[in-house]
Amino acid sequence: MNNVQHSFAYDMPHGIGAAFALAVSEAWRFAGQTAPNPPVGCVLLDAQGVVLVIAAHHRAGEWHAERLAVEQARALGVVDRIHTAVVTLEPCNHTGRTPPCTEALLSTPVQTIWVGCADPNTHVQGGGGAHLQAAGRDVRWLARSANGAEALAQCRALIAPFASKVAKGRPWITVKQALDSRGSMIPPAGRTTFTTPASLRFAHALRRVTDGVITATGTVRADRPGLGVRHVEDHPARRRLLVICGQETNTPADWLDSAQQRFDVRFCPDCTDLAPLLAGTDALWLLVEAGPTLLAALRAQGLWDDWLTIRHDTDGQDHLSVMTRHDTTPLSLFAEWAHCTQEHVCFPVS
Repeated sequence: MNNVQHSFAYDMPHGIGAAFALAVSEAWRFAGQTAPNPPVGCVLLDAQGVVLVIAAHHRAGEWHAERLAVEQARALGVVDRIHTAVVTLEPCNHTGRTPPCTEALLSTPVQTIWVGCADPNTHVQGGGGAHLQAAGRDVRWLARSANGAEALAQCRALIAPFASKVAKGRPWITVKQALDSRGSMIPPAGRTTFTTPASLRFAHALRRVTDGVITATGTVRADRPGLGVRHVEDHPARRRLLVICGQETNTPADWLDSAQQRFDVRFCPDCTDLAPLLAGTDALWLLVEAGPTLLAALRAQGLWDDWLTIRHDTDGQDHLSVMTRHDTTPLSLFAEWAHCTQEHVCFPVS
């Protein structure tokens, strides 16, 4: 039974909105290393709204955000002051690799739990909230808050890849395409890119928050790309998925040997088999970095969720445009998104 729906709405106090911003920001720090779990943030406050603890889920197998927050509060000696919990995703009410987060919260004197998004799994959606309510706690949902739209949008963007995996059985797919002012994807002779340093940092930040890359043998042969995270600090010892569309025999052996030392490499000889191949992985969010042939195939299949185009214009600046097939996108959590024009069409990178 879905317990998220209520017959009334309520106002979200200003301090709760600020706490959600902190929770999302902390969870975003670990995006790209939590799969198959979603990134989740939790903030604990006292009765006066003072922040006691900010925590997030770091990686699968480790404590979820709520339990980590509670344990940190215990270590700090402030657990008895906990009055309100703010969580970006509904606390789980089942035992997996770790115990239920609902029990972690109920081990404290917490009175009110603000929940960003309901669990996207319809089989358990609302169960965590119902359990907390049955234990006498006041559970409040951003979806029913009269003034919580901005915080809810951030929480939904944070779990969009996870929700995609739950609903579609495949990861969220972001296509990244760089073009010069003439619409060509080919860099000038002697160069591997024609975009600005700021765009390059943004591209590597995007690699950091995703769980791997989809490319093609043609791109491998032409560019011999590294596909690793540079220009920004990566998650320690992160090993990602690398899906190569095409035949292994068409891949340079020395490049493949190097790639297999850093990635879990899968080959997909036929692009029509890509979706089921991806469904069998733990990845939540993948980045496509390839040439026009693979991009055309993905477009024909509708096998993408958002399409990021970096266009280097004649004025020497890069202008980024985003097409998305959804009403939310995890790309909106990047700072660059603040410059996006109406309908999330474009934002400039200087």
